[in-house]
Amino acid sequence: MVAQATQSMNYDRILEEELLPQAEALLTFAYHLTYNQQDAEDLVQETYMKAYKAIDKYIEGTNAKAWLFKILKNTFINEYRRKSRGPAMKELDEVIAFQNRENTPYTSAHAGLAEETYESMMGDEVTHAINKLSVNFRVVLLLSDVEEFSYEEISKILDIPIGTVRSRLNRARNSVKAELRLYAQSMGFKDNR
Repeated sequence: MVAQATQSMNYDRILEEELLPQAEALLTFAYHLTYNQQDAEDLVQETYMKAYKAIDKYIEGTNAKAWLFKILKNTFINEYRRKSRGPAMKELDEVIAFQNRENTPYTSAHAGLAEETYESMMGDEVTHAINKLSVNFRVVLLLSDVEEFSYEEISKILDIPIGTVRSRLNRARNSVKAELRLYAQSMGFKDNR
């Protein structure tokens, strides 16, 4: 009895100190997967419930953020499979492609970044350029450049090879750079390199 109470207190401490501080980052990522604030909040709540149930598998002091992002991504895929009742999908790419076929196209005013989180971090032009990326490229760019995950962590979170992470990130950055270059030229800036 005493050992169970001590273990439960330890789990509560881990939840409070290591897992809950990641809530904002999880919500932002969830929003990029669902494009709906309520669905994103539900996804984060489900992620925390699953994380708490599996907290005995978490190694204290390791990368809680990456562990939670992986749970969130898997929860999203499993929930989407359940809702769609479609063929079993094994990769995030397939789920997102299926979701994009089901939904109407998003305009830049409605798509993309959770405005309350990124409003102070990026201007409209950067947000617009990122929103023009396909979801596969956008997610890798956000995990790398906003959430600051390493290539290895992104690879584990998304279950894709590191080479694919590097390739997608390079293509995403080049696309954003080209989009911003066009914007700068339209505003009268010149490339004096």
